[in-house]
Amino acid sequence: MLVSLHVKNLALIQETEVFFGPGLNILTGETGAGKSIILGSVGLALGGRADRDMIRTGEDYALVELVFALDKKEQADRVRALDIPVEEDGMVILQRRILPGRSLSRVNGETVNGKLLKELSGILIDIHGQHDSQKLLKPKRHLEILDDFAGEEAAELKRELKERYEAFRQIQKLLSECCLDSRERERALSLAAFEAQEIEDAGLKDGEDEELEIRYRRMANGRRIAEAVGAAWELTGSEAEGGCSEAVGRALRELSSVSAYDDGVEQLVSMLSDIEGLLNEFNHSASEYLSDLEFDQEDFRQAEERLNLINRLKEKYGNTISEILRYQEEKQLEIERLQDADAYRERLQGKLKEEEGQVEALCARLSAVRKEAGGKLSKLLIGALSDLNFNQVDFDVLLTKKDRPASDGWDEAAFRISTNPGEPKKPLSEVASGGELSRIMLALKTVTAAQEDKDTFIFDEIDTGISGKTAWKVSQKLAVLGKARQVICITHLPQIAAMADNHFVIEKKSENDSTTTTIYEIKKDAVEKELARMLGGDGLTESALANARELKEMAENTKQY
Repeated sequence: MLVSLHVKNLALIQETEVFFGPGLNILTGETGAGKSIILGSVGLALGGRADRDMIRTGEDYALVELVFALDKKEQADRVRALDIPVEEDGMVILQRRILPGRSLSRVNGETVNGKLLKELSGILIDIHGQHDSQKLLKPKRHLEILDDFAGEEAAELKRELKERYEAFRQIQKLLSECCLDSRERERALSLAAFEAQEIEDAGLKDGEDEELEIRYRRMANGRRIAEAVGAAWELTGSEAEGGCSEAVGRALRELSSVSAYDDGVEQLVSMLSDIEGLLNEFNHSASEYLSDLEFDQEDFRQAEERLNLINRLKEKYGNTISEILRYQEEKQLEIERLQDADAYRERLQGKLKEEEGQVEALCARLSAVRKEAGGKLSKLLIGALSDLNFNQVDFDVLLTKKDRPASDGWDEAAFRISTNPGEPKKPLSEVASGGELSRIMLALKTVTAAQEDKDTFIFDEIDTGISGKTAWKVSQKLAVLGKARQVICITHLPQIAAMADNHFVIEKKSENDSTTTTIYEIKKDAVEKELARMLGGDGLTESALANARELKEMAENTKQY
C-alpha cells in the first residue's frame, strides 16, 4: 500500500505531503489545479522520464518521496529478490532527487538505477494514465493481458518457449551459413586454411609479446641505459676520486677515531657502516649490469621482426596472443565443417527438425492454456461489464494462428465485443468509444486484480467520456475494487467522488506573484461542499449542499452491500 507521497520543488508544487489510506482514495479539484502533477510525481519516483523543466522556478532541485508498506510476505520476498533491503515493518522508501542534467534515485537508502526501479514498480503498483485505455486498441496488448491473466502456467511455458525458439533460430542461422555452393565453399575453405596456417607458422606462445617488448625497449635504448648506469657507477664507485665511496670511507674513519669516547658516536658509526655496505653492493651490481649490457645488432633485428609479425597478426586476428590462438581454433573447426559439409548439413537438419518439433509442441500447449484463460476471462468480463452499465453485452477473446511460430507462440489475440443485442462481436477498435474503453479497462482491472500481487491501483481520470447512471456504476465498481486493493483515483465526477473512503482536494493558489499547488484531506462538511461544487451551480446554496449530502449518503449506503 502507498502510505505517503512527499513532493518538493516540482513544477507548481513548493512542498506538500499527503498520507493515503486503504480503500478508495479520491482526488478532486478545479480544472488546471495540478491534479495530474500529483499523480505524475508518483510515476516520476518510480523511474519516469525527468528533465530540468520539472524543477520549480528559482529552485536548484526537485524531490519526490514515496513510502510503501508491504503487507504480504510474498511481495516483500519479491522486493528482497531485487537485492533491496526490507525492514521488519515492511516499509519501502523510494526517493528521487532531480537536478539540472541528472537525477539520483534511492530505495531504502541504496542508490538504484532506472531498470531496477521499473522492476520494483511492477511489484508495488499499477498506474493507469489518462491515455492508457487507448492501448486496448492494439491487439498486441490483448495477448499481454491474456497471458497475465493466465498466470504462472503461461509464464513458465513462455520462458521455456523463448529458450527453445532461440536454439531453433541459431540452428537456422548455422544452416544458412553452411548452404554454400561448391565455389563459395572452396573459397571459404581456402581462406580458413590460409589463416589457420599463417597463425600456425608463427609459432606463437602466450606472453611472448610482453617479454619481447621488454627486450626490444632495452636494446633500443641500450646506449642511454649504459651511459646512465656508467655515470652512476663512476659517481659512487670506490675507484672514483672524490666519489661517494671515498667520501663515506673518510667520514667513517673520522667517526671511528672518536667512537670510544661516546656511545652516541658509535651509533653514527654503525649507521654510516650500513651506508658504506649499501654503496659497495650497489657498485658491484652496477658493474655486473654494465658487463652484461652488450648490444647485438642481429638480436635486435630478430626481436624487431618478431614483434612486427605479432603486431600484424594482432591487426588481423585479435588484440592478444590468446585471442589469436582462439581464432586459429575457430578456423580449424570451420575447416573440418567445410571439408565435411554434407554430413554437417545433415546433422544440422536433424537438429533443426527436433527443435522445431519442441517449439511447436510448446506453442500448442501455450495456445491451449490461452484458450482456457480466454474463456474464463470472457465470462468474468461480461459480468464486470454488466455492472458498468453495458446491458446485454457479449465479449470473447479470439485466438488466430500465425503463419509461423515466434518466441511468444503462434497465437494472435483479439478482444471482441458486442454492446447491442443481435449485433455480431467486433474488434474493440471498430466499436468502442473513449468512454466505453475506459469502462472496459476498469472491468479488466477488477477482473485481473486477483491475479496480481500489486496492492495499489492508480487511475488518472478513468471517468473519461461517461456521466449519469454509467458514472454511478463506475463508482460502485471502483468501491468494490477498493475493498480488495488500495485505489487512488483522480475524478471530475461527483458520483465517483461521493464513493471515497478518503477524499483529497488539490488546489492552486496565486499570491505575491507566485503560484503553488497543494493537496489536503477533507472530511464531513468539507466533503459535502466539494461535492456541491462538483455538482455545479452558481454557489454553495442550501439546495446544492442538500444534493451533495444526499449523494454522499447514497454512496455510503451502497458501499454497505
